[in-house]
Amino acid sequence: MPLTDLPASRTENGSAVIRVLSYNIRSMRDDNAALARVIRACDPDLVLIQEAPRFFRWRKAAARLAAACDLVVLSGGATAAGPLLLCSLRATVERTEDVLLPLTPGLHRRGFAAAVVRVGGARLGVLSCHLSLQADEREAQAGLLLDHLASLSVPHAVAGGDLNDRPEGRAFRRLASALQDCWAVRPWGAEYTSTPGDPHQRIDAVFATAGVEVLGCGVPVGLAGVTEGDLRGATDHLPVLAALRVPV
Repeated sequence: MPLTDLPASRTENGSAVIRVLSYNIRSMRDDNAALARVIRACDPDLVLIQEAPRFFRWRKAAARLAAACDLVVLSGGATAAGPLLLCSLRATVERTEDVLLPLTPGLHRRGFAAAVVRVGGARLGVLSCHLSLQADEREAQAGLLLDHLASLSVPHAVAGGDLNDRPEGRAFRRLASALQDCWAVRPWGAEYTSTPGDPHQRIDAVFATAGVEVLGCGVPVGLAGVTEGDLRGATDHLPVLAALRVPV
């Protein structure tokens, strides 16, 4: 699918087309101007961030990023151990939930940033995750992610993040068996998300529940306004952009 074919956000009769971006931003330790340019060019309604700033003045850092992208902070950050949600003013927030996952001694604390929003009349659960580097813990966290999506009690949901796992891995397969792997359903753009200098693996993904129609999903390489220099300079992952049609 040509890059120009990814639909823009819009409200339709009985549905809403939304753009969802998932992006590991490496605690904003790289070129923040490039990061903002990439996000703005993707024109997302919802941004599912991983590795948001978690320490000194982290809220101000998140607010600066949101403002630079013409977005607002929805939930997460340090209170979710890194996952963060941003949204456009198109989204009406119903509730937010920051979830800390069980801590395995010797490993990093992990969490989910979650919310329920309404966009163009469509009610949608949203969750950003960054799964463990350890395989057994990662698979268990994938199960907790599915449980938490179910607990949101919404008709439709989208989840995304840095899975630290490839499509053949146990955690990735567990998620893909219960949700739509948006890249696999309707690939658009490029596939591999790591690393920007040598893309060779897909470890970041966007998933959607069964009632959501996937219109396109992938790395926005070649999208108008997204340059190779900005993708290389912004962080150590490539973003995943999805266009979804969500029933009202």
